[in-house]
Amino acid sequence: MLNNKEVSKKKPPASKLQYIKKNAFTIVMVIFVGIMFVSPDAKSFVLRQLMATGLFNASMDKKDAATASQANTDFDFTDEKGNVQNTASLRGKVVFINFWASWCPPCRAEFPSIETLYTQFKNNPDMVFLTINEDNDPAAGKAYLEKEKFSVPMYQSNGNVPAEIYSGSLPTTVVLDKKGKVRLHHAGFANYASDKFVKQIEELINE
Repeated sequence: MLNNKEVSKKKPPASKLQYIKKNAFTIVMVIFVGIMFVSPDAKSFVLRQLMATGLFNASMDKKDAATASQANTDFDFTDEKGNVQNTASLRGKVVFINFWASWCPPCRAEFPSIETLYTQFKNNPDMVFLTINEDNDPAAGKAYLEKEKFSVPMYQSNGNVPAEIYSGSLPTTVVLDKKGKVRLHHAGFANYASDKFVKQIEELINE
């Protein structure tokens, strides 16, 4: 049987309990923010919940189609075997380009939607996916894809990429039409698996 002295040792002082109760929300928020800063997975999870609201669905505005940019969009890229190609060789195909890194929470948040889009169009001969990894160590990007069981192929840029395509912000996604014109340029995370965006891709393929 515990005496009063032992009981007092086991229970926090009343003042401490009152402080915790009074500031519970603040304490929880501090812990939450701390986790968000430390864990890319936690931050990407939160961003993914925001994407689920539909507010971050990607879209190509039809009004932009008439003035689609014909700026310099060509650059070299390498596949996982080290083969070098240039985007100019992809004329006649719709090209979905995504610049990402494994350490980037917004990239992680949107990647499942890119994987979904890829699985829908990977066998279409008129569609190409260039997921350009920007990790300093390519092995980190490869390990992330394998861990998450994503089947999207990984590429890396080779040399300079035109600023009209990529200026350093991650993630950045660009869609080129069959003539090489920029039909979408979006810096930041987005949902690329929405019905509207899938339909817009189909329309580009059929142009």
